Amino acid sequence: MTPKKIICVVGTRPEAIKMAPIILALKKCKEFNVRVLATAQHRQMLDQVLKVFNIEPDIDFNIMRPNQALTTLTGRLLLELDEVLITEKPDVVLAQGDTTTVMSVALACFYHRIPFGHVEAGLRTWDMDNPFPEELNRVIAGKLSRWHFAPTESSRNNLVKEGVPPDQIWVTGNSVIDALKSVADTRPSIGVKLDDSKRLILVTAHRRENFGEPIREICRAVLALVERNEDVQVLYPVHPNPNVQSVAHELLGGHPRIVLCDPLDYLPFVGAMQRAYLILSDSGGVQEEAPALGKPVLVLRRETERPEAVEDGVVKLVGSDFECIVGEAQLLLDDESAYREMARGVSPYGDGLTADRIVRVLLEYIQQCD
Repeated sequence: MTPKKIICVVGTRPEAIKMAPIILALKKCKEFNVRVLATAQHRQMLDQVLKVFNIEPDIDFNIMRPNQALTTLTGRLLLELDEVLITEKPDVVLAQGDTTTVMSVALACFYHRIPFGHVEAGLRTWDMDNPFPEELNRVIAGKLSRWHFAPTESSRNNLVKEGVPPDQIWVTGNSVIDALKSVADTRPSIGVKLDDSKRLILVTAHRRENFGEPIREICRAVLALVERNEDVQVLYPVHPNPNVQSVAHELLGGHPRIVLCDPLDYLPFVGAMQRAYLILSDSGGVQEEAPALGKPVLVLRRETERPEAVEDGVVKLVGSDFECIVGEAQLLLDDESAYREMARGVSPYGDGLTADRIVRVLLEYIQQCD
């Protein structure tokens, strides 16, 4: 049997983390000819993760441009993808998540009548403005997918609610746990000098909906927590976007117990999560990874498409409100029972076998085709 060509697309660091276990599992199968396409929507951060997993892109768009408008990014992606799909003629295309890269890939595959598999399908907030533009991206991808690889039963139910046929949905878990398990036992070094006598608050805040006054509120809350708690130190790997960089350095730069650094590579970031006492983040991936490591997460968003950890009580939504952030964080710093309740090591998003489940579904498909 001639191997079937599968193109796996990655554009951002989170996509690379979650696609890496799937790419590696597919490459072990003689039935597949795996091609990796990097759109490089996030150039530097994407490359770091691919290097960790020894994955070399076969096709590279290098699409990233400073302050690129969403319309420009989408147009350029569709044109580049059109050429690749005509040239490569893949049998299957896979992509993960909810970025402009993923939406564009799903649409291009639809135009070319190429089956598209959506990894981490079915996440919804039911609010097109939160997160923006990710909610629209994943809704569009969900309308165009042949395979919906849902991480949880809740995600599956969202897809059924939208009219997706149940026989096109597979609950696989989330491959972020596959990736995390493969590296967490190594206890990776953070590579940043910290005071071991202090409790560490790890902060990540970079989402588009937090630009402007929300990011200022978040930074003011972080500063207040440090000033009220002498035994607390903050590590904030600052996203390179100028909307984040300028505010973080203006409001937090220079404080002796606040460490601002460049974004951490994947391995050091896992080390930072392991070292942290608690985490403040607007990241989707952190909401999935940190609970598995037994770390409480206060989510700097008003909505989340990952309700399972909230329902399990290991993640809490606090938005960008100063009083809410400070109040909830101070509770965890002061109340040992409240902290233990959120630090139970619950992992509602997977068991580390997601990639194997996805590969089995695709193997069954190609066997039916022959």
